[in-house]
Amino acid sequence: MIKTYEGAIISCDRENHVYRYLVEDKGRIRYAGDELPAAYQGAPREVLGERALLPCFGDTHLHFASYALFNAGLDVRSARSLPELCEQIQKFTRENKDKIIMGFGASTHCVAEKRLISKDELDQVCPDRAIFIVKYDGHACILNTKMIAMLPDKVKTLRGYHEETGEMNQEAFFATTDFITKKVSLSRTIRNMLRAVDDMAEKGFGMMHTVSGVGFPLDLDVAMEMILGKGLDTGFQTRVFFQTMDLAKVRKRKLPRVGGCFATALDGCFGSEDAALRQPYANNPQNRGILFHSHEEVIHFTKQANREGLQIEMHAMGDAAFDQAVVAIEAALKDFPREDHRHGIIHACLPSEEGLQKCAELGIQIPLQPAFLMWELEPLEFLYHILGDRAEKISPLRKMTDMGIVLSGGSDAPCTLPDPITGIYAACNHYIPEQSLTIPEALKLFTCNAAWTTFDEKERGSLETGKMADMVILNRNPLTMKPNELLGLKVENLLLKGEPYQKGQGILSLLAKGLLMGGRV
Repeated sequence: MIKTYEGAIISCDRENHVYRYLVEDKGRIRYAGDELPAAYQGAPREVLGERALLPCFGDTHLHFASYALFNAGLDVRSARSLPELCEQIQKFTRENKDKIIMGFGASTHCVAEKRLISKDELDQVCPDRAIFIVKYDGHACILNTKMIAMLPDKVKTLRGYHEETGEMNQEAFFATTDFITKKVSLSRTIRNMLRAVDDMAEKGFGMMHTVSGVGFPLDLDVAMEMILGKGLDTGFQTRVFFQTMDLAKVRKRKLPRVGGCFATALDGCFGSEDAALRQPYANNPQNRGILFHSHEEVIHFTKQANREGLQIEMHAMGDAAFDQAVVAIEAALKDFPREDHRHGIIHACLPSEEGLQKCAELGIQIPLQPAFLMWELEPLEFLYHILGDRAEKISPLRKMTDMGIVLSGGSDAPCTLPDPITGIYAACNHYIPEQSLTIPEALKLFTCNAAWTTFDEKERGSLETGKMADMVILNRNPLTMKPNELLGLKVENLLLKGEPYQKGQGILSLLAKGLLMGGRV
């Protein structure tokens, strides 16, 4: 049935059009403009009033399988002391009978003690079951004795293994995560995924770019996310990046893109002080962080992937890692030129000036996480402590945008929760004010730029005639608000293919459609 929307129609197109009318029919936008054609005058009409209609949002970088797992489990981000954190663990273990207790969100910055919980404290709170608590940044974890005893011997030989404290970093963290992930049942994982999609839809998301490959047997998380993308009956879109440098795995699944974090992370993160820097950390002259791969390894990977026509994205937090990614992509494009590759550098939190110039010249896009700019779990004071004045150069959104680099918005969930409103607010209220974006620019991070990043711009990302009617209704018009008011925005309704999003799809329905149907992922 044809339906007309009247009010603030924020197209998020290239020219930033704001229309008065939009007409939807059979899941497509049939008209968007300021004068309603006679053919649609009699159609049912929804008058928006103070509300606004926008394209649905996209999250351009999250670890969906991990987010789905922790979204349904123990979240300790709200703890403000170690006793409170222990109390949360005890409560969860009383209500949950899993053999391994998995939690997320431990931070040194939000608890009064200003340190991580230790192995001994985890032993005291839960001596009878294995506990695995991931740090807020997703790059380290703390284990109790029972969990450590379960680990394969090879983990104990890896960099970052610290049995005395229970903290695992770098390769030891990745290997621990891979091992524990194998313990999660398939049915539980699928239920968690369906619930997580419903929760993202409540925030106005209709698309996600997920990075997969975290140790499931036979890379089942990649397979399940592909099935999810094909099997959802709501029109929610999934684009999968395989976190691997083994391109045979990508070819086998006929995916058009590769990369993310874990196996394609070039460095660590600020929270663990192992993001790779060109100059030492301000609080430790002996530490420049860690590059996980040699320059030769990264260049070989990017050349091979680029020659195979894949889209490449790699994690780089520090300026040394950012430069490594830029050099590798430049080498790949010199080896095999491609006009519209859309290769990207994820996070790019501390980009170098020379690297940004190369990004602009080569068309390298940046999926970044604006919410990091106001991240309570990693506060600005900490960044100044470890980086000094370099903290003022983190995520220079204005500079990157003015240089013509395409930026898109993600959450890095489970690190920050998928929430476009928080991301839009943070982008417009950078702690270095001159690096803030305008409201229309910030909206584009999560709409048209998000769609463009995975070659979806012909179908989605803006409200234009002929495109899919994937839309969101907000309680207010963001273009009439001040930047510091944007947290007052609320999602009232998500419309995919013109229809209100419906929760509650079952596992059998998902599997039947996902295994039998085609579809882009």
